[in-house]
Amino acid sequence: MEAFFSTHAYLVEHTDAPVRRTLMDEIDWNDRMIGIKGTRGVGKSTFLLQYAKEKFGPDDRRCLYINMNNFYFQGKGIAEFAGDFAAQGGKVLLIDQVFKQPNWSQELRKCYDNFPNLKIVFTGSSVMRLKEENPELNGIVKSYNLRGFSFREFLNLQTGNNFRPYTLDEILQNHEHIIKDILPKVSPLKFFHDYIHHGFYPFFLENRNFSENLLKTMNMMTEVDILLIKQIDLKYLTKIKKLFYLLAVEGPKAPNISNLAHEIETSRATVMNYIKYLADARLINMIYPVGQEFSKKPSKVMMHNTNLMYAIYPIQINDQDVMETFFVNSLWKDHKVNQASKDHFFMVDGNIKFKISDAQSEHKQRCNPDTIYARYNTEVGKENRIPLWLLGYIH
Repeated sequence: MEAFFSTHAYLVEHTDAPVRRTLMDEIDWNDRMIGIKGTRGVGKSTFLLQYAKEKFGPDDRRCLYINMNNFYFQGKGIAEFAGDFAAQGGKVLLIDQVFKQPNWSQELRKCYDNFPNLKIVFTGSSVMRLKEENPELNGIVKSYNLRGFSFREFLNLQTGNNFRPYTLDEILQNHEHIIKDILPKVSPLKFFHDYIHHGFYPFFLENRNFSENLLKTMNMMTEVDILLIKQIDLKYLTKIKKLFYLLAVEGPKAPNISNLAHEIETSRATVMNYIKYLADARLINMIYPVGQEFSKKPSKVMMHNTNLMYAIYPIQINDQDVMETFFVNSLWKDHKVNQASKDHFFMVDGNIKFKISDAQSEHKQRCNPDTIYARYNTEVGKENRIPLWLLGYIH
């Protein structure tokens, strides 16, 4: 146990989260079992350590961070370890990469039932379906998603500002006033392309080649997260990777399931399952018409975030596609985004129609009062025309 405390103290002391994540204030920390899901590379480990640093500090032995990558846990289950920790006065156990432990959900259930004074906060992959696939956790785990940096978080980090998030309603009702608060402090468009290219994943801050790092992360998402968690045989890995590549180079449009099945030599049903796994891994987003959802064929498959579009050669980067990807990625966490009847139009929460448009080439277009125009290549807005970058302030 001492070795774990000493590792914990070192990691907490040397954790320096560059920007405080909004999720830290959204979680009800009074819950006894908290699950934090997120795609690989978005900063889940740092998030746990930042919590320990804020609430306890490095030397408070009531809190302990452990990582299931440690080979020690090949011989000892979570529940047994938690019992030892609780017996020594432990109150909060932070478990990173919980899915690496066999029978992890049953182990967490034992902890919940046997140690009523112990709080557990664990991280897992976005591929995990916490409640659907682990019925023993139903009703006891509160689950949250940690996503990559929003444009607002990126801007705060790059400029030293402390801009607060806004709800979609606040932006729609009050965007002209909000922009007047922001523009004297910063010019968002000076930073927007950098965010689009490399600002979603916090590891852009590391002193390593970002594209290489992102490609490595994308490979780990397929090789570890999808295969391990979905229990897929290794021999199918190349099919999943090829499918992802084909979807990426096709660009955001309706996938031809028959062609894809032919290309990767599998059935249409398997292609649909693989597409779902790629969406769960946060590599793609599936967009449906209003009222439809999986297992129907999506009307559009897009990359999950814009950084991924630049990582896959030879995608021909199209500004409109990039901006629509940014729009969907900014909204998907808290809102339902559907395809509207025409291209470049989206329906949000079933009743707000958006069109993504280029402010520099729309002077001949008529504006419909029933549509919100999210415009790129501009910093300002008026009435139902809002600057697209401002939607990056939603979280």
